[in-house]
Amino acid sequence: MAGVRVHELAKELNLSNQETLALLSKVGISASTHMSLIDEHRARIVKGVLSGNLAEEAKRVKTAPKKAAAPAGNGAAAAQASAAAPPAPPRAPAAPPPVAKPAPTAVEEPIARLRPVPPPQRAPRPAPRPPAQPKVMPAASADPTAPIPAARPAAQVNAPAPPRPQTRPGGGPLRPGMGRGPMPRPGFARPMPGRPGGPGRGAIAPGPTPSAPPSGGRKKSREELERDRKEREREALLKKQQPRSRAAQVGAPVAEPEVLKDLPIPDLLTVQQLAAAMETPAGQVIAQLIRMGTMATINQHITPDVAAQVARRFGFNTIVKEAGEEAAPEIVVEADPPGSLTSRPPVVTVLGHVDHGKTSLLDAIRSTKVAAGEAGGITQRIGAYTVETGDRKVTFIDTPGHEAFTEMRARGAKVTDVAILVVAADDGVMPQTIEAMNHAKAAGVPIVVAINKMDRPDANPDRVKQQLSELGLTPEDWGGQTQFIPVSAKQKTGIDELLEMVLLNADLLDLKANKSRRAQGVIIEARLDRARGPVATALVKNGTLRAGDVVVVGATWGRIRALFDDKLEPIKRAGPGIAAEIMGLSDVPAAGDIMEVVTDERDARELAAKRTQRKREQRMATAKRTVTLDGFLAQAKEGGIKDLNLIIKADAQGSVEALRSQLDGLANDEVRTRVIHTGVGGINESDVMLASASNAIIIGFNIRPDATIARKAEAEGVDIRLYDVIYNVIDDVKAAIAGMLKPQTREVVIGEVEVRKLFKVSKVGTIAGAYVRSGRITRDSGVRVLRDSVLIYEGKLASLKRFKDDAREVN
Repeated sequence: MAGVRVHELAKELNLSNQETLALLSKVGISASTHMSLIDEHRARIVKGVLSGNLAEEAKRVKTAPKKAAAPAGNGAAAAQASAAAPPAPPRAPAAPPPVAKPAPTAVEEPIARLRPVPPPQRAPRPAPRPPAQPKVMPAASADPTAPIPAARPAAQVNAPAPPRPQTRPGGGPLRPGMGRGPMPRPGFARPMPGRPGGPGRGAIAPGPTPSAPPSGGRKKSREELERDRKEREREALLKKQQPRSRAAQVGAPVAEPEVLKDLPIPDLLTVQQLAAAMETPAGQVIAQLIRMGTMATINQHITPDVAAQVARRFGFNTIVKEAGEEAAPEIVVEADPPGSLTSRPPVVTVLGHVDHGKTSLLDAIRSTKVAAGEAGGITQRIGAYTVETGDRKVTFIDTPGHEAFTEMRARGAKVTDVAILVVAADDGVMPQTIEAMNHAKAAGVPIVVAINKMDRPDANPDRVKQQLSELGLTPEDWGGQTQFIPVSAKQKTGIDELLEMVLLNADLLDLKANKSRRAQGVIIEARLDRARGPVATALVKNGTLRAGDVVVVGATWGRIRALFDDKLEPIKRAGPGIAAEIMGLSDVPAAGDIMEVVTDERDARELAAKRTQRKREQRMATAKRTVTLDGFLAQAKEGGIKDLNLIIKADAQGSVEALRSQLDGLANDEVRTRVIHTGVGGINESDVMLASASNAIIIGFNIRPDATIARKAEAEGVDIRLYDVIYNVIDDVKAAIAGMLKPQTREVVIGEVEVRKLFKVSKVGTIAGAYVRSGRITRDSGVRVLRDSVLIYEGKLASLKRFKDDAREVN
């Protein structure tokens, strides 16, 4: 029979190991340590002691003796015992037949001497089966000594008749039946040897009592004696523990109170969180769940409906909080004194359709070439730049124009003071132009329209004005309130007029901030740099950010080690309206997170941990249930919906968000995409193993796996797709869903080279001294230079030499 360990039983009963061992000892079950094994029957007995089942059984057994007639004198106990005997005839009949015959004819002393002789009692065990035992009992009842041996059947009953002090037998003539008289009395503990009974009994009672049964039934009588003793102890223990709180807590159901207290709970919570909210031991909550038919552990999540049912049993009425409902602000924001406010630079966001010249316009303003560094010539991340115009500063935020970057454009519009809507004079208003305009209107910021590409021969600014006026942006020369400035980023015309209009709108807004307070800001972009770790572009909205400040950024925190401006020059501080790159965070924050400076690291660490837990709960509460492996296979066989699992890894957080927002919404009647994991940085082994376990495809954006990861993915059968332009990612996934994806080219890695030293030669450039680690390299090979799995250069070899000699191939 299967058993249960003591420590397992203790956990189930919500008791400690010591308490459980003490309880087992009280009920007569031997267990030496918490690892002792007890059978299921004894475990049920212990559970019954706590649940009250034994009390009902004891009451039921006790009612039977009261109805039986009791003879006068010392024979009353024997009569009660015989009345209780019929319910348990299977074990009792073994002893009475041998007792009834020798009792009238033989003296007790010889029988007592013969009792130790037959130790093999197991052979006569079948003897009690014949139904001759009831005939013996009436015959023995005539003799005054017979009722006492007849009490043997009653010894097997758990709760015999009430006790009497006079019924403690011990005299000579009654010895054949001794040991059965005292057992039916549950009210007494084990009989005391010196108690008086009948004449001449007390002196010899202690010795023969354990060995009272005749030969053939000796072992059975001992077992019955021991069982009787344990039953009495159980009943006594039950009576003591009935008023105790633990018995009521664990065993009995909790009664529902009349008055309920309100208890706010989240959408999804664990059993431990529910118990802590109710200030109730978790064991009681688990016991209530088990009674309700729900098997749950302390860390298992339960639904609000189940939590409401449990809480009602403990006197609480649950109120479910929304998943997005934030708790009270952890950081108290103090109001700025009126005299502490000074003017700050305006924050200007450049919005517009893809390839309408937003970054080129900023290049013309900053005299840089940012657009040349973007893959495909389009912006795929947010950039923040500070430009000095005369004696004033203006911070520009460059946002992507592709439709995939909706969240990034919305984020840029929220943190801005003035929006520049760039529209190409030859293309006119496009879908992302309308979307960008709506973002700016929703943010409530003034809009300045820059009609770019005026140098094109097919430029038509009047068409742009007409299209935008239909959307609610009427030009000033047409009687409206929106400034339209014709510019050419290529020829750098109209730049001064545009900046003048921007500063004019900023002056009308009267932008001010307090430089002397702790800094507050927002994260514009974040990425993972190999040498510098997590790097974030932060825009300071109020206060001054300094190196050494302890900041909390969303669910991450850190001490700022260094600050850099948009030209990557180190700076000591960044005031209001200034964008800066910060180093020293513990992890890559999410773009759009609020940055706040706190007093010490301990507060920052605790606050970040709370926010991490809150985000995890919200994510679990809002996450959709996914199909299990069995369910997915069943749906696939039935032709149901299938999931295309994707893992997205990119070089910047904004790119990850853009890809996820686009790929998560792709689906048709047969297949739907599901992004199961995203991350910033290179593809690592954990990504490959996750893709292997979930049958997912890894999409790398502006990153490349190293040779070890590529071999691991090949061994696991994981498909890794690498891209540097977002159009190609979306087009390929759409084609794969439609079943029309045809591979055009296949990339084969022919060799792996490690750069060990760099040589700079005038008129030639930088020469890399490299070592071929695997494969081969040819003179006309295409190469990609990776640093920490992030692509930093792609092109073809200009020359290949082995030492000083030209080589066609190096192995």
